[in-house]
Amino acid sequence: MTFRRTYLLATLLVAALALCSTASAQTRRAAADFVSPAFPFGLVSAKSNDRLAWISYDEGKRNVFTAVGPDFKPVRLTSFMDDDGVDLTDLSLSADGSVAVFVRGHERNRQGWVANPLSNTAGMERAIWAVRTAGGPAFRLAVIEGGAPVLSPDGKHALYVKAGQIYRAAVAPTPATAATTARGRADAPYITVFGENSNPRWSPDSTRFAFVSNRTDHAFIGVYELASRKITWVAPDVDRDSSPTWSTDGSRLAFIRRPGLPFGQQQQQGAAGIGNPAGPGTGRQGGAGSLGGATGMQIPGLFRAEFRGGGTLAFWVADPRTGEAREFWRHDPAGTTFRIINTIQWAGEHVIFTTQMPNDEYDRYFSVALNGSTREPVMLTTTNGIIEDASSINVSPDGRTLFYTTNHGDIDRRDIFSVATAGGTPRQVTETPAIETQPVPLPSGKVAMLYADSRVPQSVGVIPASGGRATVVYPTLPARYPLAAHVEPTNVTLEAEDGVKFNNQLFVPKDIKPGDKRPAMVFVHGGPQRQMLLGYHYGHVYHMFYGINQWLADKGYIVLSVNFRLGVGYGRSFRNAPNSGGSGNAEYLDVLAAGKYLHSREDVDPKRVAIWGLSYGGVLTAQALARNSDLFAAGIDLAGVHLWGSSLDPESVSLKSSVIGAIDGWKSPVLLQHGDDDRNVAFTQTTGLVQMLRARNIEYELMVFPDDVHASLVHSRWIKIYDRMDAFLKKHIGR
Repeated sequence: MTFRRTYLLATLLVAALALCSTASAQTRRAAADFVSPAFPFGLVSAKSNDRLAWISYDEGKRNVFTAVGPDFKPVRLTSFMDDDGVDLTDLSLSADGSVAVFVRGHERNRQGWVANPLSNTAGMERAIWAVRTAGGPAFRLAVIEGGAPVLSPDGKHALYVKAGQIYRAAVAPTPATAATTARGRADAPYITVFGENSNPRWSPDSTRFAFVSNRTDHAFIGVYELASRKITWVAPDVDRDSSPTWSTDGSRLAFIRRPGLPFGQQQQQGAAGIGNPAGPGTGRQGGAGSLGGATGMQIPGLFRAEFRGGGTLAFWVADPRTGEAREFWRHDPAGTTFRIINTIQWAGEHVIFTTQMPNDEYDRYFSVALNGSTREPVMLTTTNGIIEDASSINVSPDGRTLFYTTNHGDIDRRDIFSVATAGGTPRQVTETPAIETQPVPLPSGKVAMLYADSRVPQSVGVIPASGGRATVVYPTLPARYPLAAHVEPTNVTLEAEDGVKFNNQLFVPKDIKPGDKRPAMVFVHGGPQRQMLLGYHYGHVYHMFYGINQWLADKGYIVLSVNFRLGVGYGRSFRNAPNSGGSGNAEYLDVLAAGKYLHSREDVDPKRVAIWGLSYGGVLTAQALARNSDLFAAGIDLAGVHLWGSSLDPESVSLKSSVIGAIDGWKSPVLLQHGDDDRNVAFTQTTGLVQMLRARNIEYELMVFPDDVHASLVHSRWIKIYDRMDAFLKKHIGR
């Protein structure tokens, strides 16, 4: 790998410091050191030049950075220099890269509250902010309810959705022009149209935008023209249209069409008059109303809607100026594939999309030609591996190449592949072993990405168009980051008692000697749809937890990170394993096998094996303590679930599968942590567990963060958690 000089200097300094005595090195190697590097995420690029932007989490300080080719020297654009728990998300750049727009403030909870982890008495907001990449302070545009703003390519306006209407905020640093509408009033809808309006998409020249207007039984695509302030409805029909996507030159607009609702599915409440009855589907029992199940379902068009000639999903392309449109592809009515497609994206002279194929372990991407010549969509991602989400793919500026991240050929890592959007053989762009995610193709032909490996934390990297190894451009590692102290984790494959095989990452301390009997830790990830890797993770919390597992190994613990069934990366069958959670808790068998494996190792002291995890990892930590305190001497349960569902019937499967269903077997001490504004796991899960631990005189320690969320938004609190973990483990398993 090629590094910048500053990166090299920091690395050499860390290596030199590692040559000091073991005792002094151990004193310096606090948990905080392992999580000290800045963590970049949300990488984006301009359309017309090689300018990048990303968000950086630097020990709780969240800021926007930019870098422009060919040297890609990073520049901080914003000055949010406090560990205040205020999120930055949803970053985007204008086409020329001159303006960056982002959201500041966490999501709202069910009561509409924006997270306020430091209990600021003025309250918190979720708002759109902007900053110019040429310099100057960031400025606030508008308060929003949720979702991401959509920046116009010219960088002048951002659209956002509130209460079913579309708003427009001017990218201007003065309150008088911060939010504008067609009527000139601030904080009012930019356009007011009947229906639930959403999904605004700017034309490439910023003169128009398309949007979806949902009218319950049907939905239209509208195109609003800024100059005339008029809407053109695109081929309005009784059907449900969605997912508008513009051609590169803005002359065409593609979208998805599905049939409208038939009588049997209509559930409107109705109103006065013979023409407005309640929908026949309202309160219907058995699915066929008064007609009776079999009879009603046999009447064509009454319960099942199809296009003329058959089919329930089609792609259309329109002239956005006139609204005239034509169908260019429809799924085969006789087939079982390509019925569920939620979004399409314009790519050259094709549209691309992802869907699940029957009996396929992985999601695939496909393309369809806009000229109507495609009968069967062309599979693009013929590699066999996970493509996790929308951030895992990107299309080149000319639309001809799809770049994607997968673990094909390296199950415990990620690599970037490319394939022509018209179809062809995928080519691996990056080199292993490393973890490369979020590919961002640039106009020059280079590809930016997020890069990490077993020692180097997540970084912004750039590779040549021909592929190869990444040049890391951000961050510069702090001198206290213990690069040389990292161990190289290895894959260990285990088998649970029911025959399920699963992968794990094993961290063995460097200073272990023959005959040593070390304490050991099982780490269990959350989700459960996650996958821990043989290197730093691309998700922030799991990026930290990988560093903490390295810290534990540096302190002398043997650590086994368990990728239990229900996790991603190993195919759909593994992810959708039966009899799991409240239906049988089968995933605990993997944790049990991991605990037994550590007990079987000659270098592990079987009396000093502990377990820790967050969220679903907290679930399985508590399961281990309740069901096998004989194997697990202590546990650290961060925001775990302890009761599946709401049944307290001792004979119910959900209660038997729950932690409290085995609570009488819990003997080992536990450290609990939870924020009481957790939007993922209700705080009541910890409240209820503590009452049961108290009733049984089980030793527990508790950390409660008022107003904080599932994974704390405040960096200093994470350091408190790790320090408390350190003291707890020293007390109970003696390291």
